[in-house]
Amino acid sequence: MLIKRNKYLNEIRKYYDSNLIKVITGIRRSGKSILLEQIQEEIKNNNSIDNEHIIVINFEDLKYSKLNNSEKLNEYIINKILDDNKYYVFLDEIQHVHDFEKVLASLKATQNISLFVTGSNSKLLSGKLATLLVGRCKEFKVMPFSFQETIDFYKENNLPLPAKPFNDYLRYGGMPQRFDYNNEEDIKSYLKEIFYGIIDKDICNSKSKINKDTFISIAKYIIANSSKEFSAEKISEYFNRYNKENISPKHIYRYLEKLEQACLINRVHRYDVASKRNLKNIEKQFVVDNGFLLIANESNFISPSHALENLVYNELIYRGYDVKIGKTYKGEIDFVVLKDNKKCFIQVAYMLINDDVIDREFNAFKSVRDASPKYVLSLDDIDMSKDGITHLNIEDWLLHKKDLFLS
Repeated sequence: MLIKRNKYLNEIRKYYDSNLIKVITGIRRSGKSILLEQIQEEIKNNNSIDNEHIIVINFEDLKYSKLNNSEKLNEYIINKILDDNKYYVFLDEIQHVHDFEKVLASLKATQNISLFVTGSNSKLLSGKLATLLVGRCKEFKVMPFSFQETIDFYKENNLPLPAKPFNDYLRYGGMPQRFDYNNEEDIKSYLKEIFYGIIDKDICNSKSKINKDTFISIAKYIIANSSKEFSAEKISEYFNRYNKENISPKHIYRYLEKLEQACLINRVHRYDVASKRNLKNIEKQFVVDNGFLLIANESNFISPSHALENLVYNELIYRGYDVKIGKTYKGEIDFVVLKDNKKCFIQVAYMLINDDVIDREFNAFKSVRDASPKYVLSLDDIDMSKDGITHLNIEDWLLHKKDLFLS
């Protein structure tokens, strides 16, 4: 059961024949391999390309396990190129190949090919690859299903919608294969399989010196507290007090970096609204999919307000915005949303249940002198816009019935 990832296909399509290397990154099981298949199908159908001119290698398939270094991979691909016509080369989970950046640079320089690569590492375009291929790559970041894609998935596959689709998505997230399961126990088992698989393959593998049990404990704590105030010092104190381990703030930041590289979390800096500057040393974390909140919380309880803030953040990233946490001299604004030198400000609330909550959310903008649009997003059906601040229903926004304006 599939849906077309039209958002990504629309972004990538114009580069199908480009000499730029198309680099598709994202968390494991987010649909990168399926997206590659959809690209291959479009290239075959639209350009009348035969199978011999499409080379596909999935490095998690055992039959390609011997192509684990740049020399062997380069030789394999060169031997597949038999004429001067353009070849389309798809390399799935390229991070398994030692010195893979060398073969990419060589192929790009010497062959008539269009290269597509995927990886489950957010730093794929850093280090050696950035040095060898500066200005020669175009990155596309793939995320789990958005809420709109989730609804489309049910409809296009003639599946009955959950009784409360939004609540289902808020709790279980949008990892594509989780929709193969119908009850919470099975969904949780699947999400745990992904979580522990990422840790085993990408973080605490045979080359790592990280203590796996300690890493899992801290990773769960960080994920469970997504969208909340973050302090490496407090996390260090907590674990040292209750686990009698010597975990320093430096260790915490190292673990954060590993989680970010594995595409499990995004680290978000604060933005000083008055000075319009990033405050680089102060940040929050957001987990890439709400389903991971469920497996990180042992009690099964997830704060609706924090889950909602995490969901809104991911939707903003999915739509291509740059997102910061707003810092004012009186407090904080949930999100400063930026794109093309324009911006808006967003407060997120679960429900505006009484006058105190309404005042708190709307008054967060009181000290903001910036004229950019200001929004309060909540699940309330009644429009409570006032004082030049627009109130939007979150489901309407997620389903593109209402949209944000930046200026």
